[in-house]
Amino acid sequence: MSIELRHLRYFLAVADTLHFGRAAERLGMSQPPLSQQIRQLETLLGARLFVRANRRVELTDAGRVLQEQAREVLARVDTAVDLTQRAQRGETGELRIGLTRATPLSTQIPRAIFAYRQQFPHVQLKLREMNTLQQIDALMAGELDVGLIRKRALPAPLVSRKLFSDPLALVVHDQHPLVRGLPADAPLALRQFAHEPFVGFLREVGAGIHDHFIALCRSAGFTPRIVQEAGEASTLISLAASGLGVTVLPASCSHIQVDGARFVALSDRAASSEVHVACRRGAASPLIGHFTRLLQGVSG
Repeated sequence: MSIELRHLRYFLAVADTLHFGRAAERLGMSQPPLSQQIRQLETLLGARLFVRANRRVELTDAGRVLQEQAREVLARVDTAVDLTQRAQRGETGELRIGLTRATPLSTQIPRAIFAYRQQFPHVQLKLREMNTLQQIDALMAGELDVGLIRKRALPAPLVSRKLFSDPLALVVHDQHPLVRGLPADAPLALRQFAHEPFVGFLREVGAGIHDHFIALCRSAGFTPRIVQEAGEASTLISLAASGLGVTVLPASCSHIQVDGARFVALSDRAASSEVHVACRRGAASPLIGHFTRLLQGVSG
């Protein structure tokens, strides 16, 4: 037979009260079984824990040592139980999230992350900036738990859900002939810019937007002449403002204010980029479940 946690709890009840009757009452049991458990513990330890004399109970030196150690053991056990249960509920741990460069500019994503931090302050969020293709590779390799990606075909082990649609917009110099005098909310068709030079994302940086832009141009009946590529939305907006070329970006990038640049809505039917939350199929982590539900709640 070995020492069990109940032995330590019984022992501490007696050690703290120095009275078998009061200890038994605290434990919700009668005194004889408690005395039997203490004798059993002394036998297992091979040490006398209490001196019983003249209706008084005192701790022996060995008893005082066990009192201190038992208190620490039970405290550690209680902590372990609490942390385990909180992890099961998705209240602690680490969540690795992938983000494309433009995704955080959509208001839904910062709101969801803020709400998650408020509800689960003990979960450590690790955010990594990666394009959609890189996120897919990282999810497959187990290096990410959740990816916020642009819609595309996924490998069989992954699954995604739509969060929201992010309209695509043209960004041009504000004195461009096609926008001069154009009402602020008036859209234009991409084919009207078929002969214009374009500036765009490097594919290794913004694969989702890059591929969508190319497909959109093909649907409009032309192949874009890309004269300059860059890795930041702010750089592309500045290039458009300088008149170097036209670019297509998510409308959420209009938060980036650059003098001389104008965002113009596109009338093309497919001019909208779906943002999805992706994870491994069958992912059962409560951390992932809480985060995706919050994302969908904020985006709904």
